[in-house]
This record gives sequence, structure tokens and C-alpha cells, in this order.
Amino acid sequence: MRDLLIIALYAAAGAAAAGLAGALALRALRRRSVAASLAVLAAVAIGAMLAGTLSVAWAMFLNRHDLTVVTTVCAMAAAASALTALLLGRRLIAGHHALERAARTLGEDGGFTPPPSPMPAELASLASQLAEAGASLTAARERERALEASRRELVAWISHDLRSPLAGLRAMAEALEDGVAEDPGRYHRRIRDEVERMGAMVGDLFELSRIQAGSLALVPTRMSVYDLVSDAIAGADPLAAERGVRLADDGVEAVPVEVDGGEMTRVLANLLVNAIHRTPADGTVAVAARREEDAVVLSVTDGCGGIPPEDLPRVFDTGWRGNGARTPPAGAGLGLAIVRGIVEAHSGRASVRNVPGGCRFEVTLPAAAASAPAPAAPSRSVPSPRRNRPPASSPVPGAAARRRR
Repeated sequence: MRDLLIIALYAAAGAAAAGLAGALALRALRRRSVAASLAVLAAVAIGAMLAGTLSVAWAMFLNRHDLTVVTTVCAMAAAASALTALLLGRRLIAGHHALERAARTLGEDGGFTPPPSPMPAELASLASQLAEAGASLTAARERERALEASRRELVAWISHDLRSPLAGLRAMAEALEDGVAEDPGRYHRRIRDEVERMGAMVGDLFELSRIQAGSLALVPTRMSVYDLVSDAIAGADPLAAERGVRLADDGVEAVPVEVDGGEMTRVLANLLVNAIHRTPADGTVAVAARREEDAVVLSVTDGCGGIPPEDLPRVFDTGWRGNGARTPPAGAGLGLAIVRGIVEAHSGRASVRNVPGGCRFEVTLPAAAASAPAPAAPSRSVPSPRRNRPPASSPVPGAAARRRR
């Protein structure tokens, strides 16, 4: 028993020496290939066995024949271990190189295709994560391209829309200054109208910038969509009368919502103004509100004749106008973008689809909690459909443009 304990101590001393040497070698090779580390690991295993054997032999516990046998066995084991470590290292290096080549495409075009050759589980997991990152990067680049195209389009339209009124203002100001204006009062009214229209355009830009920056401060209150629709129709009625368009109630339920009344009134006003401008004279713009499960759906249906299917996904993009702009004349293409931004800030969604004879814009909002009873419909009624009115013979210049989009 005592001899066995001594042998164990000698073997442990030899193995510790081999392990210490291996640890120093691994520290020196920590920035080198993993194949070198695997070779060191195999050498440590064989070296520990051989060091223990030699130390025991040195203590005269083994004769020369037994020492030769053990040394030969260790040498064969060392060769097999070295070959196995080399093969494993080459496999790891090959997988690493394949993954590295595939990862280069991630920075070039945003896509990533995992290597087809089998890889260890760790490298396969890394490839999977890189594939997800590539998909996210591709989507982000597509969004960036769309935003950049939208920004350029918006700048082009804004520049175009500002150039004409500024030139007109300069001409009218020069005419007034030179005293050649036949009707100075009319010139003053036109200048005021143009300034108000450009002011409204700047206001839309500021509102959109607040929405996109996430700084739109909402003050939600509980109210009935009946009140929202009633106020929106009352506000848009003069413009509809000027354009000869009929406003119609297509069924408005008195369901409660928790929204910022001012911002949501702006949403409905933008939709109504757009619908009125795109509906021909003697046409009808219908407003409806209904409850669907846990949501409230507000809709505005016009008689524009429909939107090309390929343009439907872009209707709410910033600055987009398409063929036959969805914004009032000389508008900046911001009205519907503001609609979407305000609705999404209320955790809702805005959508559009074609219907027979026109298109329908829908705003879906979360319904108010049922903790309080729904507000009763007010004594006044939503303005009822009225007879078609012909366009005014001499509308005030810029009256339609002054209405908030």
C-alpha cells in the first residue's frame, strides 16, 4: 500500500510538471490557431503519462524491460493523439474559413448564406445568428433606401411648391411697390392667402418632424367617436360646399375611445380634405364609425375612382403623391403621412383599399376600456347628407388650401 502511494505521488508530480508546461504553452499560443491549442492539449495528455512513468522508473519501481514497453505504448498513443488533434484542428479551421468567407457578404450586400459544409455546433449556432443579423440588416437597408427616396421626393416637391408662390409673391410685391397694381386690395388678399398656405405647409413639416422624432405629446381623453366625426364633418362642410361634394353619414356608432381629441380631429380633417379634393363635383364622401371586437374603425370613402394597386402600399409614405396626388393642390404630400404617424402614436393603424367607384381610408383604434359606461350620443345629430351644391361662382382664393390638411 505504501509503495502504491509513493508511485501515485511520483506520477502526480510528473503529470503536474507536464500540465504546467502545457498551461504556459497555451498562454503563449492564445492568439494563434485553435489547431495549435489542440496539439498542445494532446501533448499534455501524453506528456503527463510519460512524465509519470519516467519518474516512477527513476525511483526504481520499474525494470528496464517494463520501462521500454510503457514508453513504446506512450509513443504510439502520442502519435494517435497528435494525428487526431491535427484532423480536428483542420476541420475547425476549414469551418472557420468557410464561415469567414460567408460573413464577408454580410458587409457587402447585407445578405448571408451559411456555408453548406457541416460545422461544429458552436460554429453552426454562430452561422445561424449571422443569418438572422443579415436578414435584419437587409430589411434595415431597404427601409433606409425607401426613407432616402421619400426624403428626396419630399424635398423636390417642397422646392417645387415653394418656388411658384414665392415667385408670385415677389411679382405682387413689386407691382404694389411700383404702384401698377390695378386692385391693391385683391393683391393684398392674394399675398395673405399664399402666406397662410405656405405657413400651413411649414406647420405640416413641423408636425411630421415631431412625429418622426417620437416627440409627439398626446393627451388622451375618453370621448365618443360620434363627437369626433360630427366635428370633422362640420369643419369640412364649407369646403365640400365649395367643391360641390356631398358629405354623408354612412353609420356612426357612439362607441368610446381614449384619444387626443385635437390630434384625432386633425386625422379626420386630413382624410376628409383629401377625399373632397379627389371626389368630382356631385360626388359623395361617406364617413362611418363602427366597433369591431376590441377596436373602433373610422372610415372615409371617396369617389376618386380608385388607386392603382401598385401604389396602394405607398399612399402613406412621406412626400409621395403618385399619379393624381392624394393631397390638395400644391400640397406637400404630408397629410396622409401625418395621419399614419398620429394613428400609430395612438397604437392604431391606418390603411387604404379600393372600393367600387373610389377608395376607403380606414383608421383602426383600440376601443376604450369598458370600466365606464359608453357616453350617450349628444342631442345634436351628425350632419345629414345634403343635396349636391354647385361650386361657388367666385370662391375666395386659397380657401381650400387654407384648410388644414
